[in-house]
Amino acid sequence: MEDTTRVKCLPITLKVIGLFFIFGVYPMMRLAWPPGYGWVPPYQQFQIIGLAIYATLGVCLIFAARNIATNIGLIWYTIWVNLICGTTMFVMELANRTGEVNWSLNIFVQYFIVGILWYLMPRHTKDLQ
Repeated sequence: MEDTTRVKCLPITLKVIGLFFIFGVYPMMRLAWPPGYGWVPPYQQFQIIGLAIYATLGVCLIFAARNIATNIGLIWYTIWVNLICGTTMFVMELANRTGEVNWSLNIFVQYFIVGILWYLMPRHTKDLQ
């Protein structure tokens, strides 16, 4: 895919990922996490803070879609944060010998977001103009 085509696809992708962060993270935390895993009680402060952070990032990504050039740092932040979180979950999954924790869906989603954004990011700043 040419750089110009990727740059044209990036705003739509940012909006979709932003909407997922706003509306999809909570159901994924509630439905995809294994029973008994997560914070007890389920609405403890840390879970709410995590949801608030992802929702805020989602709103920021939707706004970033309006002007990619001025928000490139936020997009790279999104890539790196998901890469680090996904890798951390992957390592924890490998270290878990009991099989009690299964974060496969979470890991897949985070690596998918990393891959798609990394692929769509312009290779040169001149492509943003």
